[in-house]
Amino acid sequence: MTPRFRLVSILTAVMSITVVICPWSEARERASAIRFTVFVEEQRVPQELELDEWDEQCWHALALRADGTAVATGRLLPDGHIGRMAVLASARGTGVGFKVLQALMAKAAELGYRELVLNAQTHAAPFYARAGFVQVGGEFDDAGIPHVEMRKTLA
Repeated sequence: MTPRFRLVSILTAVMSITVVICPWSEARERASAIRFTVFVEEQRVPQELELDEWDEQCWHALALRADGTAVATGRLLPDGHIGRMAVLASARGTGVGFKVLQALMAKAAELGYRELVLNAQTHAAPFYARAGFVQVGGEFDDAGIPHVEMRKTLA
């Protein structure tokens, strides 16, 4: 595969993605599967830390391929935190994660939130910075993974 063909394939994959925002009752099965794969299996986060009492109170984003397969997820908590952003390995680097983040930011704006907060894994901080998030404070550990707090003011 030449680089030109790969680029076209990636762009085609992103264009065929639909992001839906829904309550946990609708997202549970697909979001849980993605989060389990990314956080528990790949990153070795203890399963008991992954699912929590906040899921029921959040809006969840699901990135869906044309066939309905979910490839990414994230959540918006009632206090304006974005979290549990996860993209399956097969969809990484295609822009799907950014589409999920944009959908969550749009939902937050719709709900009237003035500021968003997230705890980014340090390697992902540049990704969030491209969306306008700014690092606040130093690095800290969450589930054995280095993180930084980031914030964004909404217009």
